[in-house]
Amino acid sequence: MHKKGLKVALYSVILSIITFLSGCEPLLVLDPKGPQAERQASDILLSIGVMAVIVIVVFAMLVYMLVKYRASKQRADYEPPHIEGNLWVEVIMVGIPVLIVAFLSYVSVQSNYIVEAKPKGYEDKEPLVVYASSSNWKWHFSYPEEGIETVNYLYIPTDRPLEFKLYSYGPITSFWIPQLGGQKYAMGDHVTTLHLAADVPGEFMGRNANFSGKGFAENTFNVTAMSQEDFDDWVKEVKETAKPITEEKFEELLEPGHLGHQTYTGTHLEFSPPPSGHDHSEETPESETDTESHTGHEGMSH
Repeated sequence: MHKKGLKVALYSVILSIITFLSGCEPLLVLDPKGPQAERQASDILLSIGVMAVIVIVVFAMLVYMLVKYRASKQRADYEPPHIEGNLWVEVIMVGIPVLIVAFLSYVSVQSNYIVEAKPKGYEDKEPLVVYASSSNWKWHFSYPEEGIETVNYLYIPTDRPLEFKLYSYGPITSFWIPQLGGQKYAMGDHVTTLHLAADVPGEFMGRNANFSGKGFAENTFNVTAMSQEDFDDWVKEVKETAKPITEEKFEELLEPGHLGHQTYTGTHLEFSPPPSGHDHSEETPESETDTESHTGHEGMSH
């Protein structure tokens, strides 16, 4: 009865796990739609694989030790042999963890340089520059070259590098589109730069990944990737139908609260430029207030 009950309990656990996992959507970070996200997803899977091997080996050794050295009938005066130590055992126990950490550190450093640069395969293409600023609890996307601005939604072309200039009008936030790349902080005193790209058209979720107050949970935005032709048509439509953004309207948008999608012609960069302090860009800016050149506001990367 005991063995039968154990089997029933084991089958129940397995069935529960299968039922639970069957209702789960794929993890967004493991469903990449761009080169930066693909690199990060491969690193995550590599780390999971390394940890899985370690866990399997450790549990196999545990089972072996439990079976081989389980309690047995020894005489009352039995004393196990005293062992001073074993050099090879100590080398293995210390050396293997050091090698694992060194390997993962090497991969992490290599990946960091890759995801901080222009996406692989897009080096010779002109990037679309978007100024992404946050406020409580909204995202403002300014397209200086196109002369338009959106709130809480982002349209991007595929097969073209994206260069986001991030900063905040409130507390520190974190700009994150899981299927396109990792997160990067947006701060109030300088601009950070994030390079992304979308390989395929689609709808993606973006959000603030850093707690920034009670409205943090709904501090999200929608991302739509489309062909360059469709993107150009959208820009043309916005210029023909949307109202211009004014300083008064922008000040109203900065008030704490949640909003739906909004679209404007022009950008707030004209009357409320990004912060120019702590400039650590590689190129010397021609003008600290010239947002059209896109070189005067690139801040320190984090």
